[in-house]
Amino acid sequence: MPELEAVIGLEVHAELLTRSKMFCGCSTKFGEPPNTQTCPICLGMPGVLPVINRRAVECAIKTALALHCSVARRSIFARKNYYYPDLPKAYQISQYELPLSERGFIAFMLDGTEKRVGIHRIHLEEDAGKLVHAGTLEESESSLVDYNRCGLPLMEIVSEPDIRSPEEAAEYLRQLRAILVFLGVCDGNMEEGSFRCDANVSVRPVGEQKLGVKAEVKNMNSFKNVQKALEYEIRRQIKAVKEGEDLIQETRLWNADQEITLSMRSKEFAHDYRYFPDPDLLPLVVEQTWVDEIRRSLPELPEAKRARFVREYEIPEYDAGVLTASQELAAYYEACVRAHRDPKVVSNWVMVELLGRLNKDGKEIAQSPISPERLGAMLDLVAKGAISGKMAKEFFDTMYASGADPAEILKKSGGQITDTAQVEGIIAEIVAAHPGPLAEYRGGKESAFNFFVGQVMKATKGKANPKLVTEILKKILQGG
Repeated sequence: MPELEAVIGLEVHAELLTRSKMFCGCSTKFGEPPNTQTCPICLGMPGVLPVINRRAVECAIKTALALHCSVARRSIFARKNYYYPDLPKAYQISQYELPLSERGFIAFMLDGTEKRVGIHRIHLEEDAGKLVHAGTLEESESSLVDYNRCGLPLMEIVSEPDIRSPEEAAEYLRQLRAILVFLGVCDGNMEEGSFRCDANVSVRPVGEQKLGVKAEVKNMNSFKNVQKALEYEIRRQIKAVKEGEDLIQETRLWNADQEITLSMRSKEFAHDYRYFPDPDLLPLVVEQTWVDEIRRSLPELPEAKRARFVREYEIPEYDAGVLTASQELAAYYEACVRAHRDPKVVSNWVMVELLGRLNKDGKEIAQSPISPERLGAMLDLVAKGAISGKMAKEFFDTMYASGADPAEILKKSGGQITDTAQVEGIIAEIVAAHPGPLAEYRGGKESAFNFFVGQVMKATKGKANPKLVTEILKKILQGG
């Protein structure tokens, strides 16, 4: 039996950040009561006509340009016909033969090696409704349908089958999500379903060009679950091939509780959907002037920003990767660096202290009670010796709780004790009061030095300048 390799292609459905649906004026707000955001158009009532959402088209063009795709001058909306309870029209408006965009790529680094995954196509479509099952899907005796999601604008991004491992698939999705969030076209929320992924998986002998029989895996709502589902499915297919079983083209669901994929149905083919151009929608014609205008509006994308952070701020690749995870976080970091000109110190505080606290509280960087300017000002106080590192942690806690200005906190607390005469007086009193440890130190017991440092910090409530304490203490203990 020759060695087998996995071949993976991903289909990502990204819900676009628009105020209204793809072909009508209904709200796209998430979490509203069931069936309150519908109208005759998205419910498919007779005698109504759809109208294309210009903002949705703009979002898709912006994404296509960021992913190095070509934008079609003319594309066609088609009807994808199938019957399911969450599809009131019994067809979905999508794009088939003539999509909005094709032939792009995403490049990223994984384990020190650059990986390039091709983008086969990007097209626009409307979402279906949502079925709410009474119990698990397999055991449910009844289901309810919510049409609020029906008609939401979706952008489907289909990769080439260039991915060879679950790790590559997860990283591809992270990179794609970061790009969409940076562009402001999708919020990337996998739990709410605004960033969804289906995976086409097959195995074949290494060196073989022909693709194997694929399974489409659905119902994966996190990067972790995507990776786990692919790992399981690859193992399942390899085992079946080695045992001489015939694989069938099918759709499988990922069961996160059991960490297995389960067969759902045999995989449909394109002809099963009876695609044909939607007679209610004219061809979508995109003028080159509009494409050029959108291209000029593109922001600096995550990969370019990461490279610039490493080059300009001389911080490690890891730090740059964390700090460019979102447009807001990158902007926060750069604003903080403008306030305190030590990029590495800033990255440490933002990544460890600030993000650690925000993650614990379930907050985003935009909800930070500490502004970047005030965090930078606090770090300036540390650099100038006005407060110690320990005091900085206390200042941070106060700032996080109240958003207070570090200058005001310093004014109230008195700051760090840096007066040489004052520190000398305190140390002299402590040394005089502890003749035993003094004799031990002068007798060669170095650990006794730490005892005196602790006593000084206790006496000054941690406000004495550590460097100054060390210098003076050594001088006095050595009889200077």
